[in-house]
Amino acid sequence: MQAQYTETINSNRPGASQGAFSVGTGVLQIEAGGYYGNDNHNLRATDTDILGADYALRYGLLFEALEISLIGSFQSENTKLLMGGSEVEFSRSDFRTNTLGAKYLIFDPSRSIKPDKPNLYSWKANQKFKWKTLIPAIAVYAGANFSFGENPYLSPGESTISPKFILSTQNNWAGGWVFVSNFILDKIADVNPTYAGIFTLTHAFTPEFAGFLEYQGIISNIYADDLARVGVAYLVGRNLQFDVSGLINFKNTPSRWQVAGGFSYRFDMHTQDEVIEDDFDGDRSGTGAQQLQQQIIN
Repeated sequence: MQAQYTETINSNRPGASQGAFSVGTGVLQIEAGGYYGNDNHNLRATDTDILGADYALRYGLLFEALEISLIGSFQSENTKLLMGGSEVEFSRSDFRTNTLGAKYLIFDPSRSIKPDKPNLYSWKANQKFKWKTLIPAIAVYAGANFSFGENPYLSPGESTISPKFILSTQNNWAGGWVFVSNFILDKIADVNPTYAGIFTLTHAFTPEFAGFLEYQGIISNIYADDLARVGVAYLVGRNLQFDVSGLINFKNTPSRWQVAGGFSYRFDMHTQDEVIEDDFDGDRSGTGAQQLQQQIIN
C-alpha cells in the first residue's frame, strides 16, 4: 500500500472539516490563524463584534493510519444590546472550544479496490465514468471536549467534559479535486447534543494554489445554523501553507459573517513509509499518497 505521508503538507485549513487521512508517522503539524467577524441578532437586538484565534496540533503516532490532535479556539466578544431605548455594552472572552482526540483511517479504496487496467484498444473506454471513483476513504474520530473554570461559552447545564465523534469520508479525484464529508455527533452525553454535517469541495488550480467551497449544517436545541465558507490557500515549499477565507450564514438570529487568515506548518520527522503487501498486483500510480499531493487544503 501507499503510506499516508505526502511530499507536501496536507492541511485541514482553512475549512472546518477533517480529512480522512492522517499527517503520517513522525509528523508534527501546526495549523493556526485568526478571525474577525460580527453576529447581529434581530430578535435579541444585539450586535456582537468577534475576534478570535483557532489552532490545531496534529501528530502521526505509531501507525500511518493513526493521528492524535488538539483542536481549539480562543474568542473575545464585545456585544452592544439595545434595551429600553438605551445601549448596554458587555464583553466576554475565553476558550470557546478545546478538543483532544484521535482519528484512524479504517478504509482506503486505493488499497482495497483494484484499479482498472488501461484498455489498449479503446480510448473511449478509458475515458468513461467509473462508479468505483465514488467510493471514499473512511476514517473515524473520537475525542473529548474539555473546559475549565467559569467559561462563559458553556451553556446552562453543559458538562465541562463531553464526547465528540466524527465519521470522515474523502474522495481524491483526477484533476486536483478533493471532496470531504464530516458527520458529527458532539456533546451527545449532554442535555443539548449537537449534530452537524460539513461538506468541503477543494480544487488545486496549480501545485501551489487551491480554493475551496464548504457548507456546514448545525442542529441543536441551543444553536442551529447553515454556514457557507469560501477560501484559498497557497503552498510555500514543502512544509508551509498560508490561507484566507470568509464565512456567511443564511438567517438573522443571528446573521453572521467572518473573515479569517492563517497558516499551516509541518515539522517533518518522518523517516520511513509503512509498507503492507496488497492482495493484488497493479499499477499504483495516481493513487494513495500520490493522489494526496493534489490536495493542498481540505
